Amino acid sequence: MADRTWPGLLLVLTGTICWGVGGTVSQYLFQEADVPVTWLVSVRLLLSGAGLLFLAWMFRGRAAVVRVVRDRRALGSLILFGIFGMLGVQYTYMASISEGNAAVATLLQYSAPVFIIAWVLLRQPAEVTKREGTAVMMALSGTFLLLTNGSVSALSVPVPAVLWGLLSGAALAFYTLYAGPLLREWGSMTVIGWAMLIGGAAVAFLHPPWQIDTSAWTLTVLAYFLFVVFFGTMLAFWFYLESLRFLKPQVTSVLGSMEPLSAVVTSIVWLQIAFGGWQMLGGALILGMTFYLTLGKPPEKAGQEEETA
Repeated sequence: MADRTWPGLLLVLTGTICWGVGGTVSQYLFQEADVPVTWLVSVRLLLSGAGLLFLAWMFRGRAAVVRVVRDRRALGSLILFGIFGMLGVQYTYMASISEGNAAVATLLQYSAPVFIIAWVLLRQPAEVTKREGTAVMMALSGTFLLLTNGSVSALSVPVPAVLWGLLSGAALAFYTLYAGPLLREWGSMTVIGWAMLIGGAAVAFLHPPWQIDTSAWTLTVLAYFLFVVFFGTMLAFWFYLESLRFLKPQVTSVLGSMEPLSAVVTSIVWLQIAFGGWQMLGGALILGMTFYLTLGKPPEKAGQEEETA
């Protein structure tokens, strides 16, 4: 293995594990510390967005940060991406965690490829390929097992958590499809940083960041909050994007599966979340669907799509 590969592996694994653990820590903040979802989403996006733009300024210069917002056409697209893409993904994901748990929310978000396939087929009607059909069946079967634990008599996951989780998958599909031109033209770190600021500012109208009672916060709650903002969001995005300098996009996409795996493991071990055998199989099918689609992409196509992650 080339020496140049090791930094990329370290970056992508650290970033995706931080994403997954960040979801579990968010669950603790919602369900044990009564932190409001809208407040955490707003503050998380505002602080992380400012941090990413600062890093872009330091490493790529002022022009790389400000030129996108000076272009009217690009600014309009950036606002739409920030609200319906970045905020859409972050809010629905966090709401699913709040109503259920991080493990299921993260796995449901990984249903995004099914929504992407459906959208492409709606826009360009064509015969479903064997690969696409297999992927959809894997996703549907996995989702059924994940939500029912093999029993059709009752859901093992609260209905609101399921709905928010599926909306998160749909939002991630929009995020992936819409972001490509922006990322290629203006740079990943800059676009994501501004999108976070825009999304955070939008949700701040629902819950201003300064309207929070922290009098009952312990040092543990504060530490978990800081972890979600800086390690689970800002550094996770940065490390993942930086890994693309060292690794092929297909490799980073496959290693991205460490996000749901880390969410599942930390939810079971740390928060003692019950996760049945059939649910494990369902999660494996959903992850397998992601592997199946990713490893079957032509290299150039995988590279174009990966930039939207």
